[in-house]
Amino acid sequence: MPVSIIEALDIIASKIPTLDSEIIPIEDAVGRVVSEEYIARFDLPRFNNSAMDGYAVKVPDANTVVTCTEVIYAGDNPNMTLVQGHAVKIMTGAPIPKGCEAVVPIENVKVENQKITLPSQIENNAFIRMAGEDIKSGTVFLHAGEKINAYTIASLASQGITHVRVIRQIKVAIFGTGDELKPHFEKIEAHQLYNSNSPMFLTRSKDLGCDVRFVRTSADTLEALESSIRSTLDADIIITSGGVSVGDKDFTKEAFTNLGMQLLINTIDIKPGKPTLIGTIGKTTVINLPGNPLASMVNYELFIRAIIRKMAGQKEHYHATITTQLKNDFSVRGGKYTVVLGKFDGQSFEPLKPQMPGMVSPMQKADGLILITPNVTVLSKGTAVKMLPIKWEFCSDKKEDVFTSM
Repeated sequence: MPVSIIEALDIIASKIPTLDSEIIPIEDAVGRVVSEEYIARFDLPRFNNSAMDGYAVKVPDANTVVTCTEVIYAGDNPNMTLVQGHAVKIMTGAPIPKGCEAVVPIENVKVENQKITLPSQIENNAFIRMAGEDIKSGTVFLHAGEKINAYTIASLASQGITHVRVIRQIKVAIFGTGDELKPHFEKIEAHQLYNSNSPMFLTRSKDLGCDVRFVRTSADTLEALESSIRSTLDADIIITSGGVSVGDKDFTKEAFTNLGMQLLINTIDIKPGKPTLIGTIGKTTVINLPGNPLASMVNYELFIRAIIRKMAGQKEHYHATITTQLKNDFSVRGGKYTVVLGKFDGQSFEPLKPQMPGMVSPMQKADGLILITPNVTVLSKGTAVKMLPIKWEFCSDKKEDVFTSM
């Protein structure tokens, strides 16, 4: 009995475990997910400092002429105390001296020797960056489950943190099935095909931050498949394509079952890609995708991408959608949950034509996909649709309705 798309995603969310963690230098942590909270050790900024090149002043000195004989540079440790009738020249980032109530930008004053004419109005604390206004000491600035980017590194470095605990890199093993398939770097006969799925899965998994290895295409025998599976059981995820339908040589499910696979999902109510299987052997998650390239690609984007997020410990592991409008009228046969690939120009979604399960070319053109419910046969131009991006990550910590319906 096929499970629905939502049931499949729910099973992934509830059954796929998060991997264990490791400690690595922050410079190597971009794209990884932190496994614990990080609490600020001190205020950022650490001290009150000037936001501008200008003059440290007293507010009551507005609209007067004051005397300036001293200057404070960034990195200085000033020990003077500012008194009324005086100003101190100060550079951006320099510590605010005692007694200072505001900073007046240099372009807002008139300077004649050591005499400074101040503007008529000065606001209290103007152009002063207060200690802790960015990050307050003792507060959590990085939460478990957050994915690290270059700007996260800036926050970590600002706190003097050199290493971070993250979920370890996911190990993925990939192999294809089918006597007719040959690697793209070999010559083929007229009756043979190049294996495009395995290189696609390999590079996509790398793109999503996994440590990937490729196992040569397995022959269509039970013994060969079991041998390939045994060689990959040290991986966190095994991805295969083909051999999961009902043909005479479709032994993939049997081979995995013989090696102890516990089935989570047998088939999925989706077009294209119904013969998709997900299970586990020990701590290894197994995904058998259809052999047709486009069918396997959409199931990778919907289900394997969700598995990778969950396994990586990412708090935002649910798919999120962008609501946009349909660029042109579009019709489907209806009666099934259907995946439609399309182009997104920032304003509208344009379904790609043609797109059949065995095609390759629509995949490279697609920016995203929409999921259409069985009751839909026609979508008119301008209809609101919910697009799941493919070419960039867009996810949420909350489950949302991802379907486009009437």
